[in-house]
Amino acid sequence: MILVYLDTRERRSSRQLLTKKHMKGKITVLTTRGFGFIGEEPNKVFFHSKGLVDVTFDELKEGDEVTYDIEQGEKGPNAVNVRRA
Repeated sequence: MILVYLDTRERRSSRQLLTKKHMKGKITVLTTRGFGFIGEEPNKVFFHSKGLVDVTFDELKEGDEVTYDIEQGEKGPNAVNVRRA
């Protein structure tokens, strides 16, 4: 039981270390499936339409400047709280 508690605590710490707030960037790729990418390689960050705030996916276009936070997802870093700058 103690080991489970420590594992949970370690995961929480790892997630906090991989969270960045108030980032800025440009949308470089938009797909027809409701997701896209912000920034250029090697720092390209995935975002999903569920992570948008005050804007719909259909209103965005490549080249739009946005602000966002980064959180560690299951498959890597994800942009969340994505807003037009």
